[in-house]
Amino acid sequence: MAKASSSCKTVASTILVRPAPGARSRALLRFGTVTVTAAIGRSGRSSRKREGDGATPLAAMRLIHGYIRGDRLASPATRLPLRRIARGMLWCDEPRNANYNRLVRAPFRPSHEDMMRPDGLYDICVVMDWNISSRRRNGGSAIFFHVAKPGFAPTEGCVAVSLKDMKRLVRYMRKGTVVRVL
Repeated sequence: MAKASSSCKTVASTILVRPAPGARSRALLRFGTVTVTAAIGRSGRSSRKREGDGATPLAAMRLIHGYIRGDRLASPATRLPLRRIARGMLWCDEPRNANYNRLVRAPFRPSHEDMMRPDGLYDICVVMDWNISSRRRNGGSAIFFHVAKPGFAPTEGCVAVSLKDMKRLVRYMRKGTVVRVL
């Protein structure tokens, strides 16, 4: 997508995610003066997010912290706390488990996602405060801001941008930056 500028220096503290015209699972993400293409959930957006529905929540979600595949990428300069992903780091997506929507360690039997994905989607993965500070069973888990699949294929409910754009944008993110999905 067209880039209005190569700088995010004048960014306030909000990332806007608007649906792309005629595309249910594509969006335009604007951060300061930069606009890029993003992938969103396979079911589009929803004001009634539920576990497994494939929708991206229509919400304003604060960035909490992030994870990086340090074995693949050098840590970018950012004010956002980033933690290196290690083997055995998992994210619980089992609503009946006390660790629902939390980082857990292997071995872990309940349903989960492996943070050390072989496909690179979590090479830089930022946790948004969706159903974390105030959890609801079945309210949706692992709503991340991460690297997009090739061709911007739909996500399971996350917001995703190209690795190139993520590297550029993460430099200006900080804890508390808001991702507003419209």
